[in-house]
Amino acid sequence: MAAPQEKAAGMSNMLKFLKIIGQLKRVPRTGWVYRKVKEPESVSDHMYRMAVMSLTITDPAVDKDRCIKLALVHDMAESIVGDIAPSDNVSKEEKHRREKEAMRHLTSLLPEGLKKEIYSLWEEYEFQSSSEARLVKQFDLLEMILQAHEYEELEGTPGRLQEFFDSTAGRFQHQDVLQLISSLDEERGRHTAKEEDEEEGKNKTGADGSVSETLLTTPHDS
Repeated sequence: MAAPQEKAAGMSNMLKFLKIIGQLKRVPRTGWVYRKVKEPESVSDHMYRMAVMSLTITDPAVDKDRCIKLALVHDMAESIVGDIAPSDNVSKEEKHRREKEAMRHLTSLLPEGLKKEIYSLWEEYEFQSSSEARLVKQFDLLEMILQAHEYEELEGTPGRLQEFFDSTAGRFQHQDVLQLISSLDEERGRHTAKEEDEEEGKNKTGADGSVSETLLTTPHDS
């Protein structure tokens, strides 16, 4: 049994760990910031819905608990290094080095068993070394484009964030994910059509409700 002083020191370090990862609630997702999205989500927002996606997977061959853990750990280093986006011109090697250093610092605050587990999970996702890690990567991309769709809906700007959808083309393989993508595509198509219909209606009718001059002068049968 650990001495009282050792236990107190362990809890103090655990508190430090929890405070550091709490920064994820205040780290905005860089991609949305660069696209000037109003009130962009935080990294922890993104990770939470990924964990829920992992929880709701229906494939019995998938280790659901492991997926949840991977989702919760995969961006943990960003509590220290921030959300480094491709447009930041940081090489993959340098990004990995920074995040590895951050994870070593974070896990050094934890008891040995937990330290090894969390660092191992981070490496598993980083190197995509298991089927669960590869599935969680698909959740990472799915969560991103679902969020992009929601921003387009909230802002009334269909298609504005199309580049995020384009970046995921051909990267989904799991059947459950593909079905969700299909549903998302259908919903996005309906939303775009609705916005176009509403815009067309505005063009035909003035702000005061009067019919536009174009319609009044258009030839019609008497």
